[in-house]
Amino acid sequence: MPCSADISSCSRHFARLLAAKPEIAAEVAAHIDEPLGLAEMRGWLAADSPTEDTIKPALRRLKQRAHARIAARDLSGRARLGEVTESMTGIAEVAVETALAVLTAALTTRYGTPRNEKGEAQQLIVIGMGKLGGRELNVSSDIDLIFVYPDDGDTDGVNNATKTISNFEFFSRLGKQLIAAIAEITGDGQVFRVDMRLRPNGDSGPLVCSFDMLENYFITQGREWERYAWIKARPLGSRYTGDRLDELEKIRRPFVFRKYLDFGAINAMRDLHAQIRREVARKDMAANVKLGPGGIREIEFIAQVFQLIRGGRDSALLIKPTMAVLRLLVDRGQLGLDAVVELTAAYEFLRRLEHRLQYLDDAQTHSLPETAADQAIIARAMGFANYEALAAELDDHRQNVSRHFEAVFADPNETDHALDTIWHGKETDGPGGRIDELVRLGYADAKAAILRLDSMRGASRYQQMSEATRTKFDALVPRVIEVAAATAATRAVAPDATLSRILDLLEAVSRRAAYLSLLLQYPQALTQVAKIAGGSSWAAEYLKLHPVLLDELLDARLLETAPDWPTFATQLGDQLDAVEPDTERQMDLMREAHHAQVFRLLAQDIAGLLSVERLADDLSALADLMLDLAIRYAWRKLLKKHCAADAEPRFAVISYGKLGGKELGYASDLDLIFLFDDPNPDAASTYAKLATRLNTWLSSQTSAGQLFETDLRLRPNGDAGLIVVSLDSFRQYQLESAWVWEHQALTRARFSAGDTTIGAAFEDIRCEILCQPRDLATLREEVVTMRLKMLDAHGGKSTHLSENFDLKQDRGGLIDVEFVVQYLVLGHACEHPELTANKGNLALLKMAGKVGLIPAELAERVRVAYREFRRLQHQLRLNNQPARVDAAAVAERIAAVRALWQHVFGDK
Repeated sequence: MPCSADISSCSRHFARLLAAKPEIAAEVAAHIDEPLGLAEMRGWLAADSPTEDTIKPALRRLKQRAHARIAARDLSGRARLGEVTESMTGIAEVAVETALAVLTAALTTRYGTPRNEKGEAQQLIVIGMGKLGGRELNVSSDIDLIFVYPDDGDTDGVNNATKTISNFEFFSRLGKQLIAAIAEITGDGQVFRVDMRLRPNGDSGPLVCSFDMLENYFITQGREWERYAWIKARPLGSRYTGDRLDELEKIRRPFVFRKYLDFGAINAMRDLHAQIRREVARKDMAANVKLGPGGIREIEFIAQVFQLIRGGRDSALLIKPTMAVLRLLVDRGQLGLDAVVELTAAYEFLRRLEHRLQYLDDAQTHSLPETAADQAIIARAMGFANYEALAAELDDHRQNVSRHFEAVFADPNETDHALDTIWHGKETDGPGGRIDELVRLGYADAKAAILRLDSMRGASRYQQMSEATRTKFDALVPRVIEVAAATAATRAVAPDATLSRILDLLEAVSRRAAYLSLLLQYPQALTQVAKIAGGSSWAAEYLKLHPVLLDELLDARLLETAPDWPTFATQLGDQLDAVEPDTERQMDLMREAHHAQVFRLLAQDIAGLLSVERLADDLSALADLMLDLAIRYAWRKLLKKHCAADAEPRFAVISYGKLGGKELGYASDLDLIFLFDDPNPDAASTYAKLATRLNTWLSSQTSAGQLFETDLRLRPNGDAGLIVVSLDSFRQYQLESAWVWEHQALTRARFSAGDTTIGAAFEDIRCEILCQPRDLATLREEVVTMRLKMLDAHGGKSTHLSENFDLKQDRGGLIDVEFVVQYLVLGHACEHPELTANKGNLALLKMAGKVGLIPAELAERVRVAYREFRRLQHQLRLNNQPARVDAAAVAERIAAVRALWQHVFGDK
């Protein structure tokens, strides 16, 4: 039996067991190629039919058989790490659920069933913590358990004659018996050591607690390290179902995972790790592969700190296995792929080594052997020729783990900052004072900056901060002064505005210590804040309004990754489904996701990585996507429909204006109309409700802000019209009642979201309308008249090159180009139907030149002017400035647009 020889040569414990019990050795040999599953283990116990008197030997036989099977497959190289830990976890689960069932039945026979005040039966819920909860149990582990039950009350007695006891006493007795069944050392050994110290109040607390007791403990006494301990908490066994488990999860989840991004968790876990390292040093445990430097615990801390920080906002991170969390952190951009590859390799190596150390004598050890003989056994079991080769690879892995751990947990603010005196010091008139230091850093108005800093420090907001928050704030301000100066220097501008904008942000978030922790822990995030705030006052205001977006700055792919809209839509849809039917949370999730994507585009825009056209395309695609999701979830919320509950709405959103022309900006509102195509007589009422609800989903202010400002006035008959119209009614209105300006607007309209069949039908109607033959003189007169009305309304007066020029409204500006293009489409699409394509003004100008409607050379000059005007307008809006420039600076572009206007409309 080569497998038995292998297992015996690597484990003194199994050598003794197999020699004493040849039937187990035979079983191991017969099943060496078969993984051990839960069903097989449950079958063994079922065959034993354990009772209260026989449960202990039955469980120990289970452990011996299963443990030997697992070890043999592991040491012979047949089982991967995941199989080993899952199978060990299975032994514990089967043992707990079987013992619990047997012992509960015995106690119930004596005292009756525990019930609450409503008469509902109660049961003990055994929570597996740590590696047991995460299905990562090692081969000689103890198991960490916590016992809880839903409600207090009393047992109901047996035939109303037996003594009743309280639920607390019943479950306390049951818990003690369960521990003895698993942990008591008998002639057959024990199943697992049981550790109950993670329960509320540890060894000094009661063995069991009700849900109310647990919740009260979390609220009043729960500590940071307990949040870490409860990450992997999991009710054991298949017997628990129903609302009570959901109730338990609602108690656990808000304690472990904050609704906001909890960057304070880094400091808490850094402190916990420091305590562990002090203990390791005190006990000379450097050779401990779990707790020593670069050990298993550091990898677990890396995974779990990101869960604590983000788990409250990203439900995908609520998973428990360490390796699964690390893989997900790559997808989320929180850890690099190379880092996770190294951490995964180290984790598998360290866990395999840990197991071989424990196989030796079935001892819960994590320390490397000291004797040469044991070192040789461990090296052979790990597949190395000698212990020196094993030690060399072990050192490589531990160094990698330590490096990545320090990258996550290192405190970048351990030392005082050179600019602390600027924030804390008193101004002097002599050289080298605070003003001189700011001047040296490049500040243009150092005195004003000092006054702003002193005003902040003296303000009640600062004075009322908690000591912990004020410490973070004090550490952050000198770094802000420095990073504002450094960032501005790269752009050859003074840093004053950048500093002011970041200080505004700090004041806005000062009551949320997590954001201060983020900026302190991640200097690269603070640098990005400086770049964004320095590059755009609008972006600084957006960040101040939505500070949760600071988290986006931690993704190293922020400036590198182009949007993947289909993937984003799928992921957001999954998140929305996960919180169904919570409408408020869904609306917040949509806003948060939209803000995050806008912010990513904004960062790339400020970094100069996006053209105005590319940015508008992405913002428009994002808006379409959000509209489509909003329709889906608004439709689900309608309680009364004219159709089957699972039917898709025959409803579409048509966009006009900036979204219709795919020229959407950051702050653009959405010009929308709603169409339906459904013959059911009750359809109009249903879709009116849908349209109203959809508009609410889009435009309502929630705690996460607003998704879009919407404008529905372009629908047939404007404000006086129905909020949603049928496809046929829309066509009839456009053919019989629409004004010319409404047909102008139609040139920039398109299907954005909803039923694609209606979208295609709308496009057919649109082309039909645009291709109607028109009297050119009449059309020309009406378009020019509308343009003059706009000039009067907006006071477009700039006619001399010495004046500021309004890029949008003035003659020779953007609107002139748009009106020319709209006239060309309406006037000539009947002859050139390709002009109906909604490809944007730049493409339509080129088409018009190509077919000879305007000179091709002039069309190209106007295309250059239009693109330049949009670029300038965009840059000005990024800094909240009016879209006006020195007319002389763009005189050539103005002249081109006016020449085109003259060519098309004459002197009008």
